[in-house]
Amino acid sequence: MKEKKSQNQSKGNMKWWQLSLFGVGCTIGTGFFLGSSIAITKSGPAVLILFILAAIGTYFVFDALAKMTASDPQKGAFRTYAKKAFGHWAGFSIGWVYWASEMLIMGSQLTALSIFSQFWFPNIPLWIFATGYAILGIIVLLIGVKWLNRIEGMLAVIKIAAILMFIIIASAGLFGMFGGTTDAAMPSTINEFFPRPFLGLWSALIFAFYAFGGIEIMGLMATQLKNPNEAPKSGKIMILLLTVIYILSIGLAVIMVPWDSFNTEKSPFVTALKNYDLPFIPHLFNSALIIAGFSTMAAALFGVTSILVNLSEDGDAPRFFSKKGKLKIPIPALGLTTAGLVTSIVLSLLMPDSIYEYITTGAGLMLLYNWAFILLSACRILPPSKMDRLKYYIGLALIFLAVSGTILTKESRPGFFISLGFIIIIGSIALKMNSKWKQGDNKNSTDTLFKKMEKS
Repeated sequence: MKEKKSQNQSKGNMKWWQLSLFGVGCTIGTGFFLGSSIAITKSGPAVLILFILAAIGTYFVFDALAKMTASDPQKGAFRTYAKKAFGHWAGFSIGWVYWASEMLIMGSQLTALSIFSQFWFPNIPLWIFATGYAILGIIVLLIGVKWLNRIEGMLAVIKIAAILMFIIIASAGLFGMFGGTTDAAMPSTINEFFPRPFLGLWSALIFAFYAFGGIEIMGLMATQLKNPNEAPKSGKIMILLLTVIYILSIGLAVIMVPWDSFNTEKSPFVTALKNYDLPFIPHLFNSALIIAGFSTMAAALFGVTSILVNLSEDGDAPRFFSKKGKLKIPIPALGLTTAGLVTSIVLSLLMPDSIYEYITTGAGLMLLYNWAFILLSACRILPPSKMDRLKYYIGLALIFLAVSGTILTKESRPGFFISLGFIIIIGSIALKMNSKWKQGDNKNSTDTLFKKMEKS
């Protein structure tokens, strides 16, 4: 174990703040820039509580993942720890659930990027933009992890700058610096802060968690740290930064205009500034949306390719997927991911919007299932203190609330059943293969015993 750990450490040269910046880059995406609008329409100003709860749950998940990474850095990250904690079936299931969910999410991201691009070029078909962004994402992946980290860091700075610009403009607007009219109003009563029933608040929690999706990719990248023991500190800084800018920006948005002014077709930040004569705002935030969507898509490409290679190395996928060419890149794995991207693009462009929304909701839920496994794995692998165990149980409770909330509304309910369908299919395959894995483990144990006897 120590030998493997030192080997992984010697390969990494990333500093903790670079991983924090990478985490911000692969987290802030369309889930925040657009998904927050859905959360606001379902919960009103109380959406701020949901983001705080989601931030707490996210921190507990990353804390568990970072501590496992610090004690035993592994390329497969969360799926390797699940396999170590619960057996071969867990590693197999988590790996394929993650791969399938990310492929579906990337298809929706490519569609969203294409729609945003039509803001400037309305006559160009969606599939041309989708194909272009997919090729660009693959190029970013081909140039290597080092450049991927630099690009994600640069895009993270641009996204943070866009949100900070909104905070500055919104604050100035509240003080009347831009003229125009404002409907600004701070909620002064409990009913104004909680305008929706409790069930609406509950059903919106999943969208707050969406805004923090991407930390599992940080776990895959944490093996690149020069000192893996700094992984927990990196996550703390990242999540604290995200929480502060999320709460400030969304808080200003719901103060500036009535909460029922928001809709799912526009970013909440554009809606919040609609009363001011600032013609550059739609262009600015459309650019931010494209940057956000592309960076999260590129990070997801890295994640699914890494997981596929790890599945192949463990015998949970055909061996040739882990073969690397002259560029030291697993071309077969990248080829399957590319084929999945093409399929996702076709599905996202052919299916009605509502149906594809169900699929992407299901994919998001599957990510939360992976998060739950991260917490459960930490409880079994690590020697957690009483406080750590309490944190992980609270994290599991928050994830359960987010998942169960999707059953409450007709818009989210199909996504829940779609995610359940994927889990049943992958779980059935794992169950069928389990007897073979046990035979293999027994054979390996026998081989080891014979070797020991020969030596003695």
